[in-house]
Amino acid sequence: MKFNTKTIHGGQKIEKGYGAIMPPIYQTSTYAQKSPGKHQGYEYSRTHNPTRTALENSLASIENGKYGLAFGSGLAAIDAVLKLLSPGDEIISTNDLYGGSYRLFTKIFENYNLKFHFTDMQNPTNVEVLINDNTKLIWVETPTNPMMNIIDIKKLSEISKKNNILLAVDNTFATPYLQQPLVLGADIVMHSATKYLAGHSDVVLGALIVNDSYLSERLYFIQNASGAICGPMDSFLTLRGIKTLHVRMQRHCENAEQIANYLDKHPKIEKVYWPGFNFHPNHDVSKQQMNGFGAMISFTSKGNCYESSIKIVESLKIFTLAESLGGVESLAGHPASMTHASIPKEEREKSGVIDSLIRLSVGIEDVEDLINDLKEAIG
Repeated sequence: MKFNTKTIHGGQKIEKGYGAIMPPIYQTSTYAQKSPGKHQGYEYSRTHNPTRTALENSLASIENGKYGLAFGSGLAAIDAVLKLLSPGDEIISTNDLYGGSYRLFTKIFENYNLKFHFTDMQNPTNVEVLINDNTKLIWVETPTNPMMNIIDIKKLSEISKKNNILLAVDNTFATPYLQQPLVLGADIVMHSATKYLAGHSDVVLGALIVNDSYLSERLYFIQNASGAICGPMDSFLTLRGIKTLHVRMQRHCENAEQIANYLDKHPKIEKVYWPGFNFHPNHDVSKQQMNGFGAMISFTSKGNCYESSIKIVESLKIFTLAESLGGVESLAGHPASMTHASIPKEEREKSGVIDSLIRLSVGIEDVEDLINDLKEAIG
């Protein structure tokens, strides 16, 4: 089954009772049992829910995985991965990553004696030199948030397998439409399904997908024991969103390419970060491991002026100034004061997240309207 078909049919079954095309929303917390411990496959909705099962099967299908797990948020999914580890373990992470991930790593899990190393993974050698006997996990974002750095998943897979280390990839920006980390050798794929998978800015939800049965059992245990699951309505909405992922992503990417090229030629724009440029660092890697370059763009205005960047995002009318990304509508953000504010300024700037940086999530509107909006806001 090819990808576009998987988004609609992957892992799905026709409902037996009435032949419903979409799985029903099983808005129930518990299930009747014929005898103590003898149920019909479901006993309590923290553990399993039929609507969530349908979503988890879809997630596994579109990522070419065997096991999918859905959580209450992307951070809840990351939290579950880190609970695979033990005090004293070490994690090597992308240095340019979502501020919420950084906060979870440093403000929560460092308190439990997990040690994190943040490094530029564009050069895999930077990862290799940090590996020691305590290293248990490599955490990757690619493209990274918000600098759009490209990391070679296949190369890191070779390094992780050689050293018996888990490799986890946050695939939120690319989605399985553009990139499939399990195929490239990753052990775990994570999504903030809030973004492109659900796609309509009406759900908060996270996901993990794996192929290894033992790893899946450990994660299912954590999911149930910790209880950070998503509800049936959010499961239903995300499953509905996935069914149009392929057509949405095609338009997202088409629009982003035109906007990136417009910004790159604009006399008032200093620098544009988008993996589709042939001068973008590791562009050749992105061509090898991705089927397109995504719809996330970051840029700075001439002079790297904080005030001018704030004026731009406040002047936009079609792009909405808001947190998050990946919805059908176009969004603009100021990472230093919004999505990455939890990262200390000195650490942010080491990876390029300066105060003048603007991040765009390009939606599926008419691209001419989006370019005109930017033209008027930039001046």
